[in-house]
Order: sequence, then C-alpha cells, then structure tokens
Amino acid sequence: MRERRITAVLGPTNTGKTHLAIERMLGHASGIIGFPLRLLARENFDRVVRIKGAGQVALITGEEKIVPPRARYFLCTVESMPLGREAEFLAVDEIQLAADPDRGHVFTDRLLHARGTEETMFLGAETIRPLIRRLVPEAEIVSRPRLSTLGYAGAKKITRLPPRSAVVAFSAAEVYATAELMRRQRGGTAVVLGALSPRTRNAQVGLFEAGEVDYLVATDAIGMGLNLGLDHVCFAKLGKFDGTQSRRLTPQEVAQIAGRAGRHMADGTFGTTAELGGMDAELVAAVEEHEFDPLTALVWRNGDLDFSSPKALLKSLERRPSRPELIRVREAEDQQVLAALAREGGPAALADDPERVRLLWEVCQIPDFRKSLTDAHVRLLGQVYRHLLAGERRLPADFVAGHIDKLDRDEGDIDALVARIAHVRTWTFVTHRADWLDDAGHWQERTRRIEDKLSDALHERLTQRFVDKRTATLVKRLGSGDKLLGGVKANGEVVVEGEHVGKLDGFRFRVDAEADKQDVRPLLAAARRALTEEIPLRIRRIETDDDGSFRLTPDGALLWREAPLARLAPGDGALTPQVEVARSEFLDGPARERLRQRLVAWLGRHLRNRLAPLFALEEAPLTGAARGLAFQLAEDLGCLARSACAAQLAALSKAERKTLGELGVRIGAQSIFLPALLKPRPREVAALLAGLRAGGRALPLTEGNPMAWTPPAELGEAALRALGYRLFENAAGRIALRADAVERLAFAALKRGRKGPFAADGELIKLAGGEADTLAVVLPLLGYWVVEAEEGRSFHSRPPKGGKRSTKPKRATAAGEGEATAKPPRQTERAAGKHKPGKPPAKTGPRPPARKTPLADSPFAALAVLKKSGR
Repeated sequence: MRERRITAVLGPTNTGKTHLAIERMLGHASGIIGFPLRLLARENFDRVVRIKGAGQVALITGEEKIVPPRARYFLCTVESMPLGREAEFLAVDEIQLAADPDRGHVFTDRLLHARGTEETMFLGAETIRPLIRRLVPEAEIVSRPRLSTLGYAGAKKITRLPPRSAVVAFSAAEVYATAELMRRQRGGTAVVLGALSPRTRNAQVGLFEAGEVDYLVATDAIGMGLNLGLDHVCFAKLGKFDGTQSRRLTPQEVAQIAGRAGRHMADGTFGTTAELGGMDAELVAAVEEHEFDPLTALVWRNGDLDFSSPKALLKSLERRPSRPELIRVREAEDQQVLAALAREGGPAALADDPERVRLLWEVCQIPDFRKSLTDAHVRLLGQVYRHLLAGERRLPADFVAGHIDKLDRDEGDIDALVARIAHVRTWTFVTHRADWLDDAGHWQERTRRIEDKLSDALHERLTQRFVDKRTATLVKRLGSGDKLLGGVKANGEVVVEGEHVGKLDGFRFRVDAEADKQDVRPLLAAARRALTEEIPLRIRRIETDDDGSFRLTPDGALLWREAPLARLAPGDGALTPQVEVARSEFLDGPARERLRQRLVAWLGRHLRNRLAPLFALEEAPLTGAARGLAFQLAEDLGCLARSACAAQLAALSKAERKTLGELGVRIGAQSIFLPALLKPRPREVAALLAGLRAGGRALPLTEGNPMAWTPPAELGEAALRALGYRLFENAAGRIALRADAVERLAFAALKRGRKGPFAADGELIKLAGGEADTLAVVLPLLGYWVVEAEEGRSFHSRPPKGGKRSTKPKRATAAGEGEATAKPPRQTERAAGKHKPGKPPAKTGPRPPARKTPLADSPFAALAVLKKSGR
C-alpha cells in the first residue's frame, strides 16, 4: 500500500491499536509515532529496538533523546514529534486527548496538520469519531472491538481484593496512604505514579510482574497504555483534582483506567473499595458496553504566532479559532510564564527584535515538571534567557553546573526524591537543547546519571515503605530484646523502627486504627517499649515550655501545642477549678502530679489575665460588708442583683463605696457589677467557669457583645449574670439585657417618667438593643405600667387612669432570683455608667415634689430604700 492514506483506528482499551500502529510503521521505510506519555514512548522504543536493532530506532522526549545517525523509526512524546522530518508513516496515540484542557491543543495540531507521506494513523477512543469526521473528512474510520470482556465486580474491602489487583487513587498522598494499608493488610504492594521516572516505574512494575507482590497501587497514570498483567482494577476514589477543580471522573475516564484489567484474551473486572461504595448502574453499563457521550469540541491554540514583540506574541496566543468544533486552550503553562516575564521590568524587556522574542518563547517552553509554576521557576527561566542573550545563545557552564550539582543527592524521603527527580527532568530538558550548550553531550550524560541515581533511591524507598511487613519486623525486634528506635512526630504520629504504629494524643496512645486485631498487641508492645524514653522527655518539655504553647478550649480542655493533656473540673470556688490530667498508661503517679502542677500554674496565670479585676477584688484588703460583697461578686463571676445584697449595701460606709469603685465595682440601681468583665474575652472564660460550677459544659454564648439577646431556655438568671446579663421575662417575651445597658435604660426611662407618660423613642430603643418590643418586656419589670391605646403604646410610672388597657408592672422575686427590680427615682449618671471614678455623681435636674408615702408599685418606691441606706 503506497497511496497517501489517513486512518482513524478507534475503540476501547485492549483492542490492539498500538500493536497495529507499530506493525504498520515497520512495514514502511520510515515512521514517527507520538505517544501521550514519556513512559509509553520508552516502552515502545525498547520494543522496536528488539525488532529492528538500536541503530535504526530513535527516542525523542522532552528529557531524553537517543537519535542514531541512521535512525529510521522515531518513538516520541506527542509534543516532541520531529514534524520537520519527512516520514512515510506517522501516527498519534490517544488522539481523544485533543479535548484535554491542558495538552489538548498539541494533539489537535497533530490531528489537523501532521501527516506521513504515505500513511497517517490516529489511534483513540470512539468518543472522537464525530469530530474527526468533521475536521478530517478524508479519514477512513475503523472500529476495533475489545479482545476480552470487562465486567463489574462490585465493592470489596481492600483486605479481600483478589491477587493481581490494582487500587487506583488520584493523588500521591492517597496512593501512599492506600499503599500503607495494603502493606499492612496484604504484605506489600508496588506503586506507580505519573511523577516516577521510567527507571523507577519499570522497577516497581517489575516487582508486580515478577510476582514479588500481588498488588499495585497507582494513580490514573496506569490508564494510558501500560500493559500489566492485571485481573482486577479497584477504584479508591471516583473523583480527582484536574489542576483547576475537584470533579468526578467521566465514564470515559473510568473505562480508560478500568480497561487495564484483562489484557489480550483474558477477561478482567473492575469495582470499588467498600469504603467508597458501589458504582451507580448507569456508569457500570457505560463502562461494560463502551458507550460514552461523544466529544463536542477539541482544544486549539493558534500556531501562527507573531514574534514582533512579547505583547504581540501574547496577543497572537489569545487568538480564537474560526471553527465551531474548536475551543481556545485555557492559558497554558508556557503562556503563563511568558506573561510573567513580560511584566514591566521583566526579562522580556530585552526581547526587542523578532529573533529575541522567538528565543524568549523557546525559553518559556522549558517545563516545570514539579507542576508548581512558582516564582522560583519563573525566576530560573528569566536567568536562562538573560544568560542566552549575554553569551551568544550559550549558557555558562558554571551556571548549569551550579544548578545540577544541587540535585546530585539521594538522601531524603519519597516526596523529596520525587521533587528532586522532577527538578532534574527540567534540566534534562535544557541539556537536550544542544544549541544552548557548548558540551551538550556531557550535560545530558550528567543529568541522566543523576536521574538514574535518584530513581534507584526512590525505588528503594518505595520498596522499603510499601513492601516490608511491619508487624513481622516489629515482632522480630521485640523477640530479640534489642532496643527499639522510636519517636513522635510533630503531628503526634508514633513511629517505631520507621513504621507507623499509632498516634500519641497528649499522653494517650491510640494504636493505628487500620491495624488488624491480631496486630494490635505487638503494636502496643512496640509502642510501650519505644516510648519509655520519649514520655519523660515530653514531660520535661512541657515543664520548660513557654505559656504561649498552652491553650484552654471553650469546652474546658487544656492543650499543649494542640495536644490534649487535661480537663477542668469544678473546684472549691468559681475561680479555682481543678485540673484533671487525662488517663494514660504511660504516666505514673509522680509524672501525673508534675504535669498537673505545670498546668495548674499556667491556668492560674491565664485566669488572672482574663479575669484580672475579679482577682484584684477578691484579694483586696476589704473588711465587713465590703468583704462580703466582694466575695459574692467573685463567686457569681462579677455580677449581682442589687436586691440580693441589700443588707451589705445598707451596711457600706462612704469610704467602702469609694474603695469598691476604685476596684472597678459599679453599684447600680439594678445590679452590682464590674464593667471590665463585660467584654467578649472575659465572658468566654466566665461562661466556662459558670458551666463547670453547674456541673456541665461551658454556657452558650451569643456572637459578639450585644446589649440584648434572646437566651435559650436553659439559661436562668444566675447563669446569665455570670455572662454579664440580667434576665427579663414576662408574657411579652424573654430578654437578656447587658448589666450596663440595664442601668442606662432604667436611668433614661426614669428621666422621662418624671415628666409623665412616655412612648418609646429612638434613644430608648437603642438602649434596649435596637428592638422596640424589648421595652415591653423590660420596663414593666422596672416598675412601669404599659398602656396600649389607639395612639400607640406608652409607659407610666403611676397606675393609669380612665380605664385604659394596661399591664401592671411585676415586681422582682426575693433575693434577686427573678427579674430585675424597679429603678429608684434619684438614679444619677454615676449609676447609669456616665460618672468619672472618684467624683460625686451629678444631680439629674429638678427633683419633683416627694411623696410622703410612695405608691407601692411605683418606680419611686425604691427611693425610701436608698434614703435608708444612706445614699
């Protein structure tokens, strides 16, 4: 066959499409095949070398170039296909990736423009069929059926997966966590991630293919053409983060991954973990029958670029396609780098002619294999560009050596090695720009050796972590009587001999929740032995650590560096709660007491800081009635009903009143309180202490520091006073009003009541917390009648006349246990919170003629009480 021919070979996984393409290529004198992954390009390169010999086969990827002088067959990544080279045969694998939002524009370009001189072949899924018909109408479309069947096996526990199974997750963290579980439950697993180098990936797959492990944990990297002897694919997740957002997998994506099970003529199965639950019937049917919604558009980027200036280049990259089947690519990595370098004052300012702009664009295409696109990568590319301009398009050897030398280290954990391999891949890409280096071959060999070294170290780390049997190792060391090496990480994870055995929360050890029942005992024994030295060290750290490392939670837990150590319990007084250290098998009596004393010392300083006025009052050298009043305030956490302490008030001398005022005590007409404790932070501590006194948890608080709010039914008068509020409750409603607001509202009402009946005005409503209806609850309990008339609601200090509908004021219950009491007529600005400490209160205006015998239910009735008390 020598006519120029374009064929699209479409079908599900395991249809032999790649095998067909290689056969067709080898039937021609020359050929190029583009694969979606470097791993696939390398795998098929090795395959063709075995058939044709190393001298005739080339490998070209971003980081690897093996090009013999007489090479005829080129195996490449799609991005690296040498389109300037003429070849009889050309093929692109996984052509449906033309719809991928990140790389799709490269596949679309190959679909529209890449051609062999005699034969062109596109391999992919059936979903792209309608778009190929429209975009490449001359193409012959051939469908190929799957060679084996793929069936749904339902959800299974990981511990019950059959041998030769792969568990698929969608992030390195999920892969590692699943691999850890597989190792503990099934003895070991191989690991495959897209970030692995071909050398590491091949070594890990070798463990699986050789039968050293029966399980594989991987990302969706296995979904693209990796031929593994899998019988079952199990999904640990059905969603992933695609670089922009977290989303569910499409049915086509599920099928692409599930299709790795059952190769050639062997049937395969797919399913999910029991933790994830089963797949829905519609998804199962789509995967089993290979029926998916067709693609509606392919991703495109303008290839006719304007290199007259960086801005012109950016503008040409943003050009929109002319065909409805194509959509413009979202801003790709190279375009983002170009935009960053083109900012004012950036290196792009040096691109003052088309050749320099073209060079700038080539530099922007140096990939960041770490996928971080951080400022560090942008700065690196800026340095590369400046050096190329300054050195006649050559990079200085010391510049290249300085960066590569830093990567020639194989210590560190798995994540560190993966990051280092990704970084060296960037430099491998640079070294394969032979026109940028004086001795490109030397640097290519250097980066290859470093990548191999790091890859071997990574394979070793992966094998040690995910293949060794933890329990067997620990049991062996326990039996030997040797000292176990153990420690506690910053997050509390307990590691013994490099193995995770559980978590230490404070001093309470929790064995690994994923451990089998039969493994719990050896894990506990290993932890006990390994932590014998860690526990005393931890106690010493707690004793010497600064106060900032401790915290008291709203529910009464005492934390050290967020680790729970103890809880508060009711003590002898409101300000002296007890500290109860959490039980722990690692703490004996003396150790618990040392810990308790440290926590008691911190708690005392913490409470004194938050409730300083209350402690100052409690410790002041007061005597007699003043001493009693101070004691009551301390026990009630800073707020008393005036009616509950009438005897003490009557017994106070003027000097004692002055001393109390200097200590921050305000003696109001309704309440005795400390205004400094009405702020949010003291109230949080008071809520906790009051809750402990009541034998429960912290009292509920409202957000902010409102003057009025509707408290829950379980909060009574005593509880609300501990929070700095007074309770008002009658048929009109239930309101908690802050103690200082009560004084100001009562004083404002008193001034208006002296002049006769009054209605709610803006000032009264504001003092009541912004709600007019609050006045109908509060004022009757302060001794006012509420009169409802056609002209509106009004308030009266004396019983209304004329048969008007009114609500008689209710008096407070004995000892201040109910609502607030009536306001005395001579309340001054001092009682309302507007006096200066140490100065006598100002009079509030002309005093109305006094009655010899005030009405019993009048607000003026309290005047006699004040006169008797010497006020």
